[in-house]
Amino acid sequence: ANNQLAQEHKPLYRLLVSSMLPIVAVPLMLKAAEIRPVHVFLAAFVPAAVAAVYLSLRPRAVYMVDYACFRPSPGLRVPFAAFQEHASTCVDERSLRFMVRLLERSGLGEETCLPDAQHYIPPERDLESSRDEAELVVFSAIDDLLAKTNVSGEDIDILVVNCSLFAPTPSFADMVVSRYKLREDVRSVHLAGMGCSAGLISVELARNLLQVTPGGSNALVVSTETITPNYYMGKERAMLLPNCLFRIGGAAVLLSTNSRNARFRLARVVRTLTGAKDGAYRCVYQEEDDRGNVGVNLSKDLIVTAGDALRANITAIGPLVLPASEQLLFALSYVARKVVGSSRIRPYIPDFRTAFEHFCIHAGGRAVIDELQRSLRLSDEQVEASRMTLHRFGNTSSSSVWYELAYIEAKGRMRKGDRVWMIGFGSGFKCNSAAWECIRPPAALDGPWASCVHRYPVDVPDVLKH
Repeated sequence: ANNQLAQEHKPLYRLLVSSMLPIVAVPLMLKAAEIRPVHVFLAAFVPAAVAAVYLSLRPRAVYMVDYACFRPSPGLRVPFAAFQEHASTCVDERSLRFMVRLLERSGLGEETCLPDAQHYIPPERDLESSRDEAELVVFSAIDDLLAKTNVSGEDIDILVVNCSLFAPTPSFADMVVSRYKLREDVRSVHLAGMGCSAGLISVELARNLLQVTPGGSNALVVSTETITPNYYMGKERAMLLPNCLFRIGGAAVLLSTNSRNARFRLARVVRTLTGAKDGAYRCVYQEEDDRGNVGVNLSKDLIVTAGDALRANITAIGPLVLPASEQLLFALSYVARKVVGSSRIRPYIPDFRTAFEHFCIHAGGRAVIDELQRSLRLSDEQVEASRMTLHRFGNTSSSSVWYELAYIEAKGRMRKGDRVWMIGFGSGFKCNSAAWECIRPPAALDGPWASCVHRYPVDVPDVLKH
């Protein structure tokens, strides 16, 4: 009854807090009318001067001009039956049964895709095949982006590429420079080993570089993960999980300090790293098994570690994005827990639905999405983009949040002024957030969902039989 009463009065409380400024300002303005003119002049001039200095020192705003996601061809599709047939040549019967059970409960559908090299029996994992996959994904995404934005290679001032588990020489960044003939003075970076949250790290790095370069500069950000060399052929169950979850994918994003033609404004980027804790550091860990097979070990404590990292991240981003009404409730809860005792009062979890209209949660797996939905008290529709991305494209690592944004837009849900929260998780263990504000919805729906969005959302059963 108390909870119901609180929910009924919450809109009134928010209205009161949001109206606090005019409530206080009106009496002050009436009082100011009685002050001598010279004092009025000083009262107006000093704040104006301070505001002018603040605006001149404030970092430049950074905008997203547009983005594009890699669209795999139907020939790369891996139905469950094909996955099982190919895996049977690489692992023993016990491991195969485990992988099939996991795949049936993973939340992935029958249309996820793997690179060409993994369609061979047995799958190829050589350097040339890995490079072929990288070029296919990266170049396809960039080609689509440049076509959408009418930007050429000569217009790119900054290039940031991230791929965690495949880092050839020359680097991915060099590969892009060579293909698109970027200028000799382009600032290029390749990020490796940063995990599934590296896409938002790349966005932050590009933003920081844009803010110290001349106005109107452009930054190209490319996020992908190369699947080909990372197929695990051993028996360790924790290292078999990535075989079932990860799929081919990538995205290219154009950022700029020029607001003309921009579609989103980058409001915030907040990064948290919990690697000082041994358990968090080893939660996602590339290693060899006892037979020398290399793979990525996903700890059984992954969901708990992700929850801890999320709490640290929302503590950092909350004061930056939440309305005053939510911040006040959080502050009162914090003080009450300190005074009365944390065991007697439950912590207040801010309602982030008051700060964002859309949520792009890394599609790392069904359990990850479930945990975030529970922790943030989100509705099924608010996590729909994440679940459907996992179902249609699988875990595409650092690019998954862009497929989710594309889903929201393909559904026609994005409006001018809407706020988007991207949340990425990755090895280390990291939780990174980016907040965006929509300036202009898409003019055309030609992204990765164009041919199939009419079939979504779909019901994803707990166990998907095939």
